[in-house]
Amino acid sequence: MKPGRTGFARILYAAKYSWQGLCASYKNEAAFRQELLLAIILIPSAFWVGKNSVEMAILIASVLLLLIVELINTAIEAVVDRFGEEWNKLSGVAKDVGSAAVMIALVLLIVVWGLIAGENFFK
Repeated sequence: MKPGRTGFARILYAAKYSWQGLCASYKNEAAFRQELLLAIILIPSAFWVGKNSVEMAILIASVLLLLIVELINTAIEAVVDRFGEEWNKLSGVAKDVGSAAVMIALVLLIVVWGLIAGENFFK
């Protein structure tokens, strides 16, 4: 077995592949572009909405979690699509579960932002 890259070279290649994944998601997924725009608005807003560093961290984490789940959903869809365009029950389940994960992450974001903003601005 041929050994892989180690040390700093491994980190550089991993960063390169991660960047390629982000670019592919941005290029091919409208939902990722929309959520990225939301992140560009919400992450700076977290420093205004949150009263302290813990609240700011939770606000930002909820946004980043949505992006993470969307990336995983995109990966699931790519793998399912790679194995063929014909309908398959398990392929449909995989795509639906990925979509449900995104929805739950979005609900979490709304709940977190609603609770913290409500506490800080409407009491």
